[in-house]
Amino acid sequence: MKDVVCGMEVDSKAIKSTFRGKEYYFCSDTCKHKFDKDPEKYI
Repeated sequence: MKDVVCGMEVDSKAIKSTFRGKEYYFCSDTCKHKFDKDPEKYI
């Protein structure tokens, strides 16, 4: 799976966030915070 913010490959043990019932995974806290701030931008 890919980090939707930067496109880096990540696995299911990565940092995650849930938006509208779907889980999204991230390579870093920075990418997670960007997603959490404006999820519509990345989906």
